[in-house]
Amino acid sequence: MSPASTGASIRVDAGTPVPSSEAVTLEVAKAPEAAKPTGSAVAAGAADAAVAAEATEAADSRMTPGGPGYRRMSLALFLAGVATFALLYSTQALLPLISDDLGVAAGEASWTVAAATGGLALFVLPMSALSERFGRRTVMTASLAVAVAVGLLVPFAPSIGALVALRAVQGAALAGLPASATAYLAEEVRPKALVTAIGLFVAGNSVGGMSGRVITGWVAQEWGWRTAVTVIGVVAVACAVAFRLLLPAPRHFRAGSLRPRVLAGTVRDHLSNPLLRRLYAIGALFMTVFGGVYTVIGYRLTEAPFSLPQGIIGSIFLVYLVGTVSASTSGRLVGRLGRRGALYAAAGTTAAGLLLSLAPAVPLVLLGLVLITAGFFAGHAVASSAVGRTATHGRAQASALYQSAYYIGSSVGSTVGALAFHSDGWAGTVSVGLLAVLGVVTITALGTRAARVAARREPVPTY
Repeated sequence: MSPASTGASIRVDAGTPVPSSEAVTLEVAKAPEAAKPTGSAVAAGAADAAVAAEATEAADSRMTPGGPGYRRMSLALFLAGVATFALLYSTQALLPLISDDLGVAAGEASWTVAAATGGLALFVLPMSALSERFGRRTVMTASLAVAVAVGLLVPFAPSIGALVALRAVQGAALAGLPASATAYLAEEVRPKALVTAIGLFVAGNSVGGMSGRVITGWVAQEWGWRTAVTVIGVVAVACAVAFRLLLPAPRHFRAGSLRPRVLAGTVRDHLSNPLLRRLYAIGALFMTVFGGVYTVIGYRLTEAPFSLPQGIIGSIFLVYLVGTVSASTSGRLVGRLGRRGALYAAAGTTAAGLLLSLAPAVPLVLLGLVLITAGFFAGHAVASSAVGRTATHGRAQASALYQSAYYIGSSVGSTVGALAFHSDGWAGTVSVGLLAVLGVVTITALGTRAARVAARREPVPTY
């Protein structure tokens, strides 16, 4: 991508002037006839450049699609994504049942989701620091192990307070996974394949979110919400074991420092980068939409005029399969439209879905959810992969800041979306989502303007 399309600038060593194409043409024209390159010399030079480029590519030992270890790595992180989202949102489709069982309102029940995502948001940065010191695979394995253990305790929570506390601990445990996974991919996968690789990890998120909600919906209809979350815990155990067995050992990891001053400096560097700040805000706003919609949709569909049973409501989450497709193909979308073009497309798709979901007919609501899901997962995959490519150092911290903003957006969306639903119905939740989408479009437009200004300010070499 050109600097104008990414918002990045080209850095040139001040001591090495780079001539423009016009200057090169002029110098060649002034040179003696014998010094002018012949057609064969130009062809030979081009051939040498091509050979050098191929040699550089061959020397890059990082993974690439079709290469050794890539499939194992993709499957391992896909399963980690499945376990993460299945655990993180295991109570979301069950909120009406939890409300009835524990005698609490929608706003209080929504804290079982907000506490988990909030715990993750708070601990993702410290956990990313641990991954810089002890390794990505080690931290991801430990995170999954603790989260799974807590997940097996969740069904025994005696009150809403205990349930919220366990969910907060579970979210904090899961914090070691998202940022470490993105950093692992940025280090172990070649840059050209990075968007696709992260898209597959995000696709695992969508499958985990879908399967968790569908399974819990049908199981809870027959045996209650406690049995439903137990089943999710068992599924997560299987995913965690397979993840550890499949994930290749890192080959390009270099241990960093745990000193607070070093970490604070790295975080300060990332937060001072305007492009990274924009990506963090975009991730948070996309997740505000998604968190609000999927926290409240169960309440809406249990009420008139729909009055659907819990099993059917759980099956609605099969639309997550659309997110699997949109996330895994986000690399091609960026290739066609550029990063900002892909973000505009994702935001427009999400907004269209929100408006369509206002219709009082199940097929139209379902189509609206399809569009919201496709737009969200595409936007998330594009923004998160851009963070990995933009950060030149401390990638785990850069990814952690994105994940922190992302899950803060989830917590805000689930809480504010539920409150808006309580006061103004589904239209209130949709209004919150549309404001968040407007924020995505505004920030992306500001990025476009900043890139154009930076392009105009590029110094023109003089000779």
